[in-house]
Amino acid sequence: MLFKDISSKHLVEVADIVTLSNPYELTVVGRYLWGEEIQDPEVFDKTDLCFLSGEPLPRCWHDSRYRDKEVRRLRCGTHASEDGDYYQGA
Repeated sequence: MLFKDISSKHLVEVADIVTLSNPYELTVVGRYLWGEEIQDPEVFDKTDLCFLSGEPLPRCWHDSRYRDKEVRRLRCGTHASEDGDYYQGA
């Protein structure tokens, strides 16, 4: 899968999508795509990569605690959303 390095704007090919979408892995192995030869693999921080459109990676791919605020709100018994979901569990 192709991504763009935010700082250098170069294309990066990432082959391991499982590691990319795992929020407990902060880095991913990829290769720059430039020149005629295949580049050596390098380790990239997920926060330094974005989609080709410039959109950042989903937060759930690099932040293992991305739902903490929502879970805390649900456990306290407050309204979860506008559509009437309400949780009163322990």
